[in-house]
Amino acid sequence: MAFPPFLKYLGALLTGWLLLCSSAGAAENGKILMVTEATFPPYEFWEGNAIMGIDPEIMREVARRTGRELVIEDMSFDSVITAVVSGKADVAASGITVTPERQGKVDFSIPYMEAAQVIIVPKGSPIRSRNDIRGRRIGVQHGATGDTYVTRNIQQPERFPNGALAVAAVAAGKVDAAVIDQDPARMYVAGNDRLEILPEPLTSESYAIAVRKGNPELLRDINSSIADMKASGTLEEIRAKYAAMQVKSAAGAGKHAAGGNWLENAWLDMKDSFDVNFMQEGRWKYLANGFLVTLEVSFFSVLLGILMGFVVAVIRATHDKTGGLRFLNALCKLYLTVIRGTPVVVQLLIIYFVIFGTVDVSKVLVAVVAFGFNSGAYVAEIIRGGIMSIDKGQFEAGRSLGLGYSQTMVFIILPQAFKNVLPALGNEFIVLLKETSVSGYIALQDLTKGGDIIRSQTYTAFMPLTAVALIYLSVVMLFSWLLGKLERRLKNNE
Repeated sequence: MAFPPFLKYLGALLTGWLLLCSSAGAAENGKILMVTEATFPPYEFWEGNAIMGIDPEIMREVARRTGRELVIEDMSFDSVITAVVSGKADVAASGITVTPERQGKVDFSIPYMEAAQVIIVPKGSPIRSRNDIRGRRIGVQHGATGDTYVTRNIQQPERFPNGALAVAAVAAGKVDAAVIDQDPARMYVAGNDRLEILPEPLTSESYAIAVRKGNPELLRDINSSIADMKASGTLEEIRAKYAAMQVKSAAGAGKHAAGGNWLENAWLDMKDSFDVNFMQEGRWKYLANGFLVTLEVSFFSVLLGILMGFVVAVIRATHDKTGGLRFLNALCKLYLTVIRGTPVVVQLLIIYFVIFGTVDVSKVLVAVVAFGFNSGAYVAEIIRGGIMSIDKGQFEAGRSLGLGYSQTMVFIILPQAFKNVLPALGNEFIVLLKETSVSGYIALQDLTKGGDIIRSQTYTAFMPLTAVALIYLSVVMLFSWLLGKLERRLKNNE
């Protein structure tokens, strides 16, 4: 069957871009790929465009000694071990505690730091010891040892993507206490005089670097570097350097209370918060760069979704009208059932960790494939509905003019169907744009991830979240306006 010319152009554009991404994502020798969750100061955190901290310093020393380049990727903490196991990364260094369960999946280096899980509470809280948190609302970082300890020994906690959000929830009164690692806890509390750390730790533990099994050479290099850094005192110097850093909170409550009315103070606080969240250290660039990634992923996902949707819709509509293409129709129904029956974030993780588990490809490509295939299922049913809404007489008119079934479908049915379903297609593309906000699960720094990075540095939620929401809203409003103009133009051409 022939397809409309614009689909051929879209296919050519998409194919060229996919080939470019595939070549760009190829692995290069002489690199060490480290994954981490860079909201865990002083061990890893964003500073400008680089990830800094104790763990990156250790791995940079390993890379220097072995003559390799260190590449660091920021992803959700509960995915870092999975990335190493699946071969997506060589090492995971993110303040990882050695546990028997993790030792079954990866090899660990010798410990490089002793740590503890501590309890953060608001000042003046009635919680004064570990016994007092039972029955309270407890926030933890999902997948961390604090999560495991609280779940096994106390109760089901409220899980947050990172420690910074758990601490922010304590400050906002959303939870009564947070259980996180000791050094990051000190950093978080240093910039917030409304919080305190209870003196009694919950647990003692050791941090080590996770290495993919079957890579004894890299494990040996890491162990040698850690041992030498311990013996020379370099490791303690690194820890002291980063531990001395003071976190500056962007919260401006009470900062201007000495003068002016409440409205003036609120305005001054807002200006200070804006400056800290976006202007200081060029943090606005996280949003700008993330926005470009979001646009790229959304644009090419839309192209892939349209191609997939048109093909599936034509196959399904042809079967409905003629009874043919039974095998292809069965495959399409299976595709629609699976895609529409599972969450997009699960599909994204399966494509990244399973389907492309042993292939080193661009994360943008992975995201486009995941979101494009997901969107294609919904586009297919939208277009099929449009085709089936066209009066049967249109097919008969095309055949009476001597056109074959394919020609009738391409030149008579599909153009009319496209006009009918344009509003529904526009709504699907808007949904797709917003769905890309889960790209951070595979260490892709999109717009939402950029907001998370700012929030992890300033420990405030209002400004970063509001900025992200306004950017999404602006894009959706612009797209809706353009879609409305296209609808009016098509109606005028009727």
